[in-house]
Amino acid sequence: MFKSILRVLKSVREYKIFAIITPLFMIGEAAVECFLPYIMSEFVGKIEIVNGIEELVPYFILIFAMTIVSITCGILGGRFASYAACGFAKNLRKDLYAKVESFSFENIDHFHASSLVTRMTTDVTNTQNSFAMAIRIVVRAPLMLIFSAIMAFVVGGNMAWIFVVAIPVIGIIFIVLARLAMGIFRRVFKRYDALNESVQENVAGMRVVKSFVREKYEDNKFSTASNNLSRDFIKAEKIVALMTPLMNTSIHVVYLLTMFLSGILIFNTASAFDTGERTADGKIIYGYTWGDLSIPQMSALLTYGIQILMSIMMISMIVTMLVMSFESIRRISEVLDEEPTIKNPEEPVMTVEDGSVVFNNVSFKYKKEAERYAVSNLNINIKSGQFVGIIGSTGSGKSTLVNLISRLYDTTEGQVLVGGKDVKEYDLKTLRDSVSVVLQKNFLFSGTVASNMRWGKKDASEEEMIAALRVAQISETIEATKERLDKVVEQGGANFSGGQKQRLCIARALLKSPKILILDDSTSAVDTKTDRLIRTALKNDLPNMTKIVIAQRINSIEEADQIIVLDNGEINGIGTHKELLQNNDIYREVYQSQTQKGGE
Repeated sequence: MFKSILRVLKSVREYKIFAIITPLFMIGEAAVECFLPYIMSEFVGKIEIVNGIEELVPYFILIFAMTIVSITCGILGGRFASYAACGFAKNLRKDLYAKVESFSFENIDHFHASSLVTRMTTDVTNTQNSFAMAIRIVVRAPLMLIFSAIMAFVVGGNMAWIFVVAIPVIGIIFIVLARLAMGIFRRVFKRYDALNESVQENVAGMRVVKSFVREKYEDNKFSTASNNLSRDFIKAEKIVALMTPLMNTSIHVVYLLTMFLSGILIFNTASAFDTGERTADGKIIYGYTWGDLSIPQMSALLTYGIQILMSIMMISMIVTMLVMSFESIRRISEVLDEEPTIKNPEEPVMTVEDGSVVFNNVSFKYKKEAERYAVSNLNINIKSGQFVGIIGSTGSGKSTLVNLISRLYDTTEGQVLVGGKDVKEYDLKTLRDSVSVVLQKNFLFSGTVASNMRWGKKDASEEEMIAALRVAQISETIEATKERLDKVVEQGGANFSGGQKQRLCIARALLKSPKILILDDSTSAVDTKTDRLIRTALKNDLPNMTKIVIAQRINSIEEADQIIVLDNGEINGIGTHKELLQNNDIYREVYQSQTQKGGE
């Protein structure tokens, strides 16, 4: 846990000065507040013996000055603590986001998206609150406890042992309660992940939910996750809530015990003396000495006792907050400590010579402990500028194969060569700029058509964007609108059809001018005529670009220079359309099912 805390605290950075100054002001505030009761007891003691009010003026001035100092230290401490905590949270979110951006697909698979959202929101907020409390109360409360205990001994002597004995008893109770609550809070944050996942799935799949009239099912699913979270939180809060009544009970018991024993000590040690004065009827007037403890001292002792017990209460609040935040800190540290499985080599190659792709005995599985390979024994040779088709049943490893080319995953065995060099030798940015991938799941960002297009090239001109849109067969649709390239794109491209989104994503990929273009079933929502026009434009306008197309429709790849047939992660056949029709059963069956009726 200590290692996790140190890891998270690295995000304080430029706000470190505020985090250091805050405890200094807290020390000043604690010292002044602990010395004030002593001055007050001296002031009360002087009232009985002074000859005039002017003798009390120095006490008034001193108490007023100390009050101003205490208030000033408190205000400045709170202000600087806010700067430090908010800045720390800002940096922590930034570090988490940057870390997630550096992750490979394998790292992302390790953390669910809903869990990452919880860690960057709820967990960071918990950590921010505990940090703000730590640099203020964690310093102030123990110092108040120590200073007050010392002053209690100075003022009350052996009477102060009442507080010293009470401290460990209360401390043990708090430790036991904190340990019980910690295990439940750990489970609570897993419940948060499940809740976020339920919301995320429901919102992302809203169209499907409504199409199948499954609103009630999703509502019940969310209610279950919410109720589980609520139930565990109630259990934890019940345990934590015991701290306050136990603390109040302890304060009252110690307070009454102090008053009782102080009263006994005062009256048992009091003695009378003749003041030398007489009443009107001649009776002697007696005064009293209060022995080992005076009334002003008892008043100061009670004040110090309250300060000691209130310090313990503040410490209990800190413990409660830290118990909640420790699990958040651990979860944040998990993300920050996660090492990206794919990194740049020490001396990366910065240029991709051409678009050739070679697979040498490549095998891959998503998890090391997995029994089955996703793809195995792949040997493929693609020359630069070729048009290559990949076909196979669902789960045959088509998307996995192309993900290895742009090094979204690293091979488990064998090597993948691009431009004659192992992909592991390239600078990641250089490689991925040379390999454009239009994924099976198309995604457009909220903004405009132009802002989405410029993901492919930041400084792309209007002419370049129109040229890419023309190859993707969507330029007429965009230019026919009043806004043209400034046409608004809603979140996820909700205001575009599936086919339009696919063609916009193809145009965006073309703007990178890659040496290799991979279309992962990226024309599935496009009609056959438009699909053919896209292939023709790619062939005529970009003859030197290697084009790898994953398709379910044979007519999308029948003109390919070579077609790779995958089955259960292995190559079942490689050849042209005519060759595969003659010697590959799987390809022939797919062709017949798509082009003939009634099994003819």
